[in-house]
Amino acid sequence: MAVAVAVAVAVAVAERTVLQFSPTLTAKVHPLVIFNICDCYVRRPDQTKRVIGTLLGSVLPDGTVDIRNSYAVPHNENSEEVALDIEYQHNMLISQQKVNPKEVIVGWYSTGLGVTGCSVLIHEFYSREVPNPVHLIVDTGFSNGEGAIKAYVSSNLSLSLGELKQAVRPAGDHQLPLAAQFQEIPLDLRMVEAERVGFDILKKTMTDKLPTDLEGMEASMERLLALIDDVYTYVDDVDEGRVAPDNNVGRFLWDAVESLPKLSPAVFDKLMNESLQDNMLLLYLSSITRTQLTLAEKLNTAAQVL
Repeated sequence: MAVAVAVAVAVAVAERTVLQFSPTLTAKVHPLVIFNICDCYVRRPDQTKRVIGTLLGSVLPDGTVDIRNSYAVPHNENSEEVALDIEYQHNMLISQQKVNPKEVIVGWYSTGLGVTGCSVLIHEFYSREVPNPVHLIVDTGFSNGEGAIKAYVSSNLSLSLGELKQAVRPAGDHQLPLAAQFQEIPLDLRMVEAERVGFDILKKTMTDKLPTDLEGMEASMERLLALIDDVYTYVDDVDEGRVAPDNNVGRFLWDAVESLPKLSPAVFDKLMNESLQDNMLLLYLSSITRTQLTLAEKLNTAAQVL
């Protein structure tokens, strides 16, 4: 999927014209970034339709853009222009790098459904801060029933001109800009089970209450059982010849099985029961602590009244 924003350009072409654009990247985003974006969207001013901000992270050795943090940047925009608070952006960047110097600007984010005309102007600003920035879009309006998260990069389309007359083409001028193209890139959203529970609640349009620790554990176990059933079905289909075998999937399943500790059912049940008892003890201690704090607060309030 690519979204192109055309830029008016007049060129004289000769025999052949070829469109060119740079290759895409891959990105990995941490759940903290999504939570920060949703929090900024809830706290936005009433007249603001969307929020934008800066993405912080690093580039991994394999070229993947690792997005680990973010902060919002005040802005004003209309259908024709956009104004960013550049001084605020630079001050926030300095403050963030005092805490974690390894985090640098890797792109910017916005809420909404897709790329707009103003997005091109904002992307141009971040292109001056970092080469080839990533544009992350979070659908906080839940247009499709859940918040969609997509990542884009912008690449300049150009015209590769054929042989032109030397009098028409300046010396050394082989390409002319045509458009700025936003192309979707693969986005990896990885999280631990505790973050997964919160993210699943965040995707829902309505939630009656937050799940307890035991309910979160139950949901995780149900998801694990569903994945095991899917794996069993796939292996059975391959064994029966209904599905063509995939060597990559087979190696992945083998590595997953080999990573499991070799325990007898009795030892495994004992470990699970001990872990469950530890969780119950933590819940009991946290409940006692909340009760004690509530009583102390009420006693303090009563003493001030008297």
